[in-house]
Amino acid sequence: MNTSTPLPTSIPADTAPARAGGLDMSRMPYQLPFPQGVANEIVVDVVIPQDERVWVPQMENVWFRPLCLNTVQGYWVNLLRVRKSGVLSRHRHPAPVHGVVLRGSWHYLEHDWKAREGSYVFEPPGETHTLVVPEDVPEMITLFHITGAMIYVDPFGRQTGYEDVFTKLEMCRAHYAACGLGAAYVDQFVR
Repeated sequence: MNTSTPLPTSIPADTAPARAGGLDMSRMPYQLPFPQGVANEIVVDVVIPQDERVWVPQMENVWFRPLCLNTVQGYWVNLLRVRKSGVLSRHRHPAPVHGVVLRGSWHYLEHDWKAREGSYVFEPPGETHTLVVPEDVPEMITLFHITGAMIYVDPFGRQTGYEDVFTKLEMCRAHYAACGLGAAYVDQFVR
């Protein structure tokens, strides 16, 4: 590159392909270094794994598959897989939750809507609900992005347990060590 010819600070939108100093920049990768300390990206080629060992058992007929465990910001992204019908859990969220249903359906006892395959659900902070998988659903898989914690409660709000990114990480390490993948298998999802 000719350093004596400065690059323009902006390229007109009507320039196709974008050119500066005679160079076609439309397919040129970003040329500057990333900020110091930026974390590596996570790319999961197959979100629903073929290897059953990747699914971490949470309770009978309930598993999760970690995708991102962010210990700095206190959130996790995982797939929740349920292969039973009935009440799964009652819990409260002190922070927002996002979900996308990939297979099956589910609903909350506290609401009249149903989350079906392809549905997106936003759960605001302060939401408390009881997750139910209907009788006619053989398998439910939902991608959840959960910030903060899931606080398990009884019908009157008394805490019975909790999960956060650190308990999820512990569950993954123990499971992956026991199933032969090795405790460090989970490290690829930790940021």
